[in-house]
Amino acid sequence: MAGTDRTQALILGGPAVVLARPQLGENIGSAARAMLNFGLSDLRLVQPRQGWPNERAVAASSGAEEVISRARVFDSTPEALADLQHVYAATARPRDMEKMVLSAEEGAQRLHEHIARGDTAGVLFGPERTGLHNDELAMADAVIAIPANPGFASLNLAHSVLLIGYEWFLGAKHDETARGPVRRRGRRSGKAPNKEVLEMFAHLERELDAARFFWPNEKAKRMARNIRNMYLRAGLTEQDVRTMRGIIKALVEGNPRARRDYKD
Repeated sequence: MAGTDRTQALILGGPAVVLARPQLGENIGSAARAMLNFGLSDLRLVQPRQGWPNERAVAASSGAEEVISRARVFDSTPEALADLQHVYAATARPRDMEKMVLSAEEGAQRLHEHIARGDTAGVLFGPERTGLHNDELAMADAVIAIPANPGFASLNLAHSVLLIGYEWFLGAKHDETARGPVRRRGRRSGKAPNKEVLEMFAHLERELDAARFFWPNEKAKRMARNIRNMYLRAGLTEQDVRTMRGIIKALVEGNPRARRDYKD
């Protein structure tokens, strides 16, 4: 293939690329090709519409077998993000919630910092036609926004993956020049995996609902998302999550009006 030197070792690794409900196999294949162009190899697919494995994806990947063959399929976005400690959403600016908005360069820099510490990280992309749901945006620590022509800002899925992958690769080359190759060290930040944070949110929201906090009903989802965003901005550690769940349990068990059959 033009531009490919088969004598060179492949660069693999980097943050996960999570494609939520991708519509076309061709777009998955093109995204996989863009990933391998820039040294990314952890592809995660959430409910691909045309199923998996997909021959059209293989053909469109133009030989990016190292990515296609390792791709994993998940039934839901929370499952695909479960083991990740840091999640960034590639999207336009969030609609009705407070989210930090980063450029692709800033997002790539943060991803390098996380992975250099030994943390797990990934970038979440929405389906081609509709983008990410608000509930999915609420799972992300921040948004990566790609500036484009305001009169025609719609980017192809593979284009978005390529642009963020390019910034990731530039950062990797900079790290190699400045400090030698970035090496994974023992995890020090202790930031909680996404699964533990989401379980804490479910616990908190269950008890807030029982206490009739979410009122009026038509605003309940928005209120819950705002609470999630408030905690996500704090960058909860595993100890923070354990402490918060203990607080919730103590408040419920210590309240004489609370349910007597309380279960964590």
